[in-house]
Amino acid sequence: MSTIKISRKINSHRRRFLGAAAMTIAAAPIAMAWSAEKSGPAGGDEGPMPDLGGANGWLNSAPLSRESLRGKVVFVDFWTYTCINSLRPLPYVRGWAAKYKDAGLVVIGAHTPEFSFEHEPVNVENAVRDLKITYPVAIDSNYAIWQAFNNNYWPAQYFIDAKGRIRFHHFGEGEYLECERVIQQLLKENGASGFDTDVVSVSGVGIEAPPDIDDEQSPETYVGYGEAQNFASPERVARDSTKIYSRPARPALNEWGLSGSWNVGKESAELQAAPGSVVYRFHSRDLHFVLAPTKDGKPVRFKVTLDGAAPGEHCGSDCAPDGSGEVREPRLYQLIRQKEKIMDRTFEIEFLDPGARAVDFTFG
Repeated sequence: MSTIKISRKINSHRRRFLGAAAMTIAAAPIAMAWSAEKSGPAGGDEGPMPDLGGANGWLNSAPLSRESLRGKVVFVDFWTYTCINSLRPLPYVRGWAAKYKDAGLVVIGAHTPEFSFEHEPVNVENAVRDLKITYPVAIDSNYAIWQAFNNNYWPAQYFIDAKGRIRFHHFGEGEYLECERVIQQLLKENGASGFDTDVVSVSGVGIEAPPDIDDEQSPETYVGYGEAQNFASPERVARDSTKIYSRPARPALNEWGLSGSWNVGKESAELQAAPGSVVYRFHSRDLHFVLAPTKDGKPVRFKVTLDGAAPGEHCGSDCAPDGSGEVREPRLYQLIRQKEKIMDRTFEIEFLDPGARAVDFTFG
């Protein structure tokens, strides 16, 4: 399977695991991952852990290999730094890495990118630092480790015993207690004792806070024409060329549009002249937007409104109550966190400088 096909499969499915992640016996068919069922103790055997030699580089560690990890319990977490589903489990993954390190657990983050700028090692390095990740991270920009594990999802976790056998895998968010119990079982099988068997207690904040899945009615929405849906500006999208768009007058729920001069590419839309804006009618507690500054790295100022007014107390962690903020690096920005009853709202972000790149909406 080529990398392109893998990416498309993930793009259409990676958000579906919210609240229904499944822990599956390693030998079970992949379809099990779509249910809320989970296995019992880690008694399965999916086969040997693949080698990690295909990594483009390593952060926080010298290169690790299957041979060097023999005798350790290994937890491999496939993630990418703009994926909200990869970010929200991080408080638990960091907690497990710290709590069980002395008992023989090695946590490895396999960073496999979705968007083009996530292939750049410096962007991954910045994200790892900003997210306070101190465990080893394999930069898997060529999908070598991903393909070796025959993986298809972000996030995906693989549990490997001290003999180098994959005993469990888990796809998506949630099931943290069950995941930690598997780690504890594999450590005990390896002779570890004396560690605290209480599960870690974490409280994610900002983008790492648990989602409000009971009132999330807006789907991940890509801006680039390769995956875009529900575009509501009156004009048709002109692929890979500059065009002036106008704001949709009355967007329906989950419709969005552009205003101003934009060049819509396969992955993102780039603002050609300021000002320009993106509008989205959504229903969710949180609104996140993957954004990038100009191609030469200049920051881009923006102003966010909610139903035409400053967000006030409903601002996210990446904008002020008056809606102001800046895009300084390519990443996920949390722009709205509603504090009151969730309802249909109209979000708009106006960019005050040219060159902004709008990539992907996610919600929570």
